[in-house]
Amino acid sequence: MAERTMTTIYAATGNAGKLAEFVASAQGADVEVLALPGIKQMPEPVEDAATYMGNAEIKAVAYSLLAPGKLVMADDSGLEVDALEGAPGIRSARFADDGGFTGSGTKDERNNAYLLERLHAAGTRGEVLSAARFVAALVIARDGEVLWSAYGTCEGQIISEYRGEGGFGYNPLFFMPETGKTMAEMSQQEKWTVSHRGRAFRELLQSIG
Repeated sequence: MAERTMTTIYAATGNAGKLAEFVASAQGADVEVLALPGIKQMPEPVEDAATYMGNAEIKAVAYSLLAPGKLVMADDSGLEVDALEGAPGIRSARFADDGGFTGSGTKDERNNAYLLERLHAAGTRGEVLSAARFVAALVIARDGEVLWSAYGTCEGQIISEYRGEGGFGYNPLFFMPETGKTMAEMSQQEKWTVSHRGRAFRELLQSIG
């Protein structure tokens, strides 16, 4: 019987939460996901594309050129809120800073607080403030060449109260009615089954396989 070969993918992210999701999702497949060595010392590419996929391609190509021979995966993701006409979208990670939000806290805390502020300013009230979706684009490149790409979404609602201690980003405010939980209340396995990033990554694994 031929030995199973393991494919190693290097994730170009400094976000520990994202990396943990990718590592967990690869379990059981002939794939391992590792952090891209030295990424903190590498120059960050300018993410100036108009789409998630465009930004993911920019990052995957740039980092793969700095890591010759390696399969480098980059992602771009965001939250689209209907009551805010799709904002924050591709600017999700920079939402509070873009809006000049003056509150304190971590980047995630500030983005969440600013999201609630914007929704209240838009006149939304009640427990459920708006329909929304998470979107993720994943791209794998090697030596500057894009090899595979995938796209995933998941639908949910933005609620008015934080729920859950897990996850990161907007997860404490993103409620999925079919699960009865916010993403921050889900186990890693539950989240990976329904999340935008999980769906995109499973599609990538099929392409690689």
